[in-house]
Amino acid sequence: MTESNGHDLPAKLQRLIETVDIANILTAPLTQSLAKMLEISAAELNSEEASVLIRDGDEGDLRFLSAIGKVAEQLINIRVPAGKGIAGFVLSSGQPMAVSDVGEETTFYSEVDKTTGYSTQMILATPLSHNGEVIGVLEYINRRGEPPFEPFTPAEMDRAALFAEAIASLVNAYESAKLFRDLGEKVLADSSTDDISVVREWLHGLRDSSEHREMMDLAVLVREIASRGEAERVMCKDFLESIVRYSDSKGEASFLTL
Repeated sequence: MTESNGHDLPAKLQRLIETVDIANILTAPLTQSLAKMLEISAAELNSEEASVLIRDGDEGDLRFLSAIGKVAEQLINIRVPAGKGIAGFVLSSGQPMAVSDVGEETTFYSEVDKTTGYSTQMILATPLSHNGEVIGVLEYINRRGEPPFEPFTPAEMDRAALFAEAIASLVNAYESAKLFRDLGEKVLADSSTDDISVVREWLHGLRDSSEHREMMDLAVLVREIASRGEAERVMCKDFLESIVRYSDSKGEASFLTL
C-alpha cells in the first residue's frame, strides 16, 4: 500500500464501514417488523400466506422481500418479471385485485408455485404506495383450513388497504436504509488499493475495535429512542444536533461534512 493510500484510506473507509454496519442494524428490525405485520394482517383476513413484493430495478420487476407461511423462506428474493402475474398488474395499475380462483385468471404467474411447490388457489393483492408512488405489492394467499375457500370480501379488501399503508412505510424505511448499505458496499468494492489484503486486515481490526462497537451501540440506542414516539425523536434529534454544533465550534471534523 502506498503512503498516500495509507493516509487516505483510514478516515474514508472507517466512515463507509460505519455507514454499512449502521444500515445493517437498521434493516434487521425493519424486516422483523414486516414479518410481524404480515402475521397480524393475515390472521385478521383469515389468510394462510402473506407476502410483500417490492419493485426491483427500473423495468418494473418485482422481488419478494418478506413472507410468512409454509414456503416463506423459499419465496424470499424470488423475482417476478415486469408485467407478469396479478402482482405485476397491481403494481402497474395501482389498483387492488381479488381473485377467488387463479385457475380462471389468465394473468396468474404460476412460476412462483412451480419454484416453491405451493398451490395458490386465491389471491388478494393490494398496492403499497408511498408519497403517491407505488413501491410494491401486498399479497394474501388462500384461506386457513381446507378448501373450498370463501372468496375475499370487499370489506377485507378495505382492511388489506389499511394494512398496506403501514407496511408501505416500513418498506420505504427499509429501502432507505438498504440504499445507504448498498452504496457503502459498492464504494468499498470499487476502491482501488495496492494491496487489498492489507485493507481487509485493517477493516477486520476496525470492526473489532471498541470505538466501532460503541458506534454500533449508539446506533441501536438512537433506533430505540426513535421508536418511543415523536416527542422522543424530536428531543433526540435536537440533542444530537447540539453536539454536532459544539464539535464544529471546536473546529473538529463532523461525520456529516466528510
